[in-house]
Amino acid sequence: MSDENLMIRTTGLSLNFPNVAALRDVSINVESGTVFGFLGPNGAGKTTTIKVLLGLLKPTTGSALVMGYDTVTGSEKIRANCGVLLEHNGLYEMLSAEENLEYFARIWALSANERKARIKELLTHIGLWERRKEKIGNWSKGMKQKLAIIRCLLHRPKLIFLDEPTSGLDPVATVSLRDDLLGLVKNEGVSIFLTTHNLDEVEKMCDSAAIINRGQVLAMGALSDLKRTKDKEVYQITCNPMSDEVINRLNLRDDLTVMDCTAIGFKVRSQTSAPTSAMVQNILACGVEVNSVNKAEGSLEGFYLSIIKEKSW
Repeated sequence: MSDENLMIRTTGLSLNFPNVAALRDVSINVESGTVFGFLGPNGAGKTTTIKVLLGLLKPTTGSALVMGYDTVTGSEKIRANCGVLLEHNGLYEMLSAEENLEYFARIWALSANERKARIKELLTHIGLWERRKEKIGNWSKGMKQKLAIIRCLLHRPKLIFLDEPTSGLDPVATVSLRDDLLGLVKNEGVSIFLTTHNLDEVEKMCDSAAIINRGQVLAMGALSDLKRTKDKEVYQITCNPMSDEVINRLNLRDDLTVMDCTAIGFKVRSQTSAPTSAMVQNILACGVEVNSVNKAEGSLEGFYLSIIKEKSW
């Protein structure tokens, strides 16, 4: 893949803090015009990677290109052409929505006419134009997050970094924000680098993804490819009702990766390409009365749990 088709390319990226290897040989490719998910548990290195890509942290070894600019020598160019939403939304709660956006549009040196048109365009798209005069201190977290994302888009960036944008939102607000974000991305034609541990969010938004844990990328590819794990199959097991104790025994087994566990059934990821008597015997040994075993479609959740479990240190 040529660099012209890439928004981000990192090669052997490592970052060492005193007594801690924050990133270890991270190599990822993000194509232009796509939504890329960067998955991992808390403390995996997701936010650190964003800071390196923005030129806020200098890697110990390796290199990174963002929009063709080196993150060490071209960090100002990168930040001038990016939108960023990290842990804090950066908004001023005593100001109205319109005043917030006016302030940030001035920072980006938009002309008066550009500011007026751009603010109306973006607020209208997410249904907040009629509330533009309200102080945002009384708004819900979901509405503030929408406004924060608009703030990132004011200067028409080519790439936006979103660090767990739906964290702490209720399900309704999460869906609403996700739909608005996808609509904005379609209209604006930007690429997105999305860090999250919300697998459902990735499945609904992303074209491709990478999984990182303890600073090391464990897997990367298109979502469809990540769901099809080589030499591993997922089976739907139906059984008699199980107690919490039995469910816990299943989850403690090292030879099975259990998913979507309920009282009357569950999915299990097996190392084999067909359900074997040994696998069934292992399940029976946990106190489960098996009624049927059927092959099931793979899932991103299954792959994620499997690889995190296998690659844990």
